[in-house]
Amino acid sequence: MPPSISDFFPPALLFQGTIFEFNRIMLVRVVAAVVLCALFLLAARSARLVPGRAQSLAEFGLDFVRINIAEEILGKNARRFVPFLTTIFFAILVFNMTGVVPLLNISATSLVGLPVMLAAWVYLLYLGVGVKKFGIGRYLKNSLFPAGVPKILYLLISPIEALQVFVLRPATLALRLTANMIAGHLILVLCFSATQFFVFQAAGALKGVAALSFAAGIAFTLFEVLVAGLQAYVFTLLSAVYLGMAIEEEH
Repeated sequence: MPPSISDFFPPALLFQGTIFEFNRIMLVRVVAAVVLCALFLLAARSARLVPGRAQSLAEFGLDFVRINIAEEILGKNARRFVPFLTTIFFAILVFNMTGVVPLLNISATSLVGLPVMLAAWVYLLYLGVGVKKFGIGRYLKNSLFPAGVPKILYLLISPIEALQVFVLRPATLALRLTANMIAGHLILVLCFSATQFFVFQAAGALKGVAALSFAAGIAFTLFEVLVAGLQAYVFTLLSAVYLGMAIEEEH
């Protein structure tokens, strides 16, 4: 079966009509989480001084987050946030990739609930570390009253800064991730639904168009793999930026 719009509205598998309702997308999330944990457990258990292929791949991914995101953005403060950023990056990467896995066929982040939860985690952490370092009063002063700005302009700037710090940052994190995953799924729906139509319902020479729509579907599937990685990188990078801004003396 090709991907379809109905994938966004799966029927309940368990506990229908309750707050514990469990549907197909939740099952995909569970499968992705189990696979991710299993892969890293296997890589850790078989760790050797001279790494094999699986260990080298795992170490490459860990070093990528540590060096290219954490240390690049947070500098000397990177070490304390590396576990958090690594978890965020690989969780989003695997959850995004389920959209191109046969039989799963839906990104676990294509419904807003999971992206909102991840964005809320980032939100609470950057508020927490900022308040812990400066105290509530000084943190609010640093966030809402940028240094070097004429005081009269605070009437305009401070509400904008408050909206950005407390609303726009977490909201845009969640919505950007969700929107990209939805868009990718819809493109695949169009390509593979068109292929199915031309193969089984079109007449004559129109059946040949199925080859074009199928080729487009394959091309967009590969593009989705790229987008899945890019969105994991962007989400993690912005999380690091927000954490860095929260602990800066002035910004």
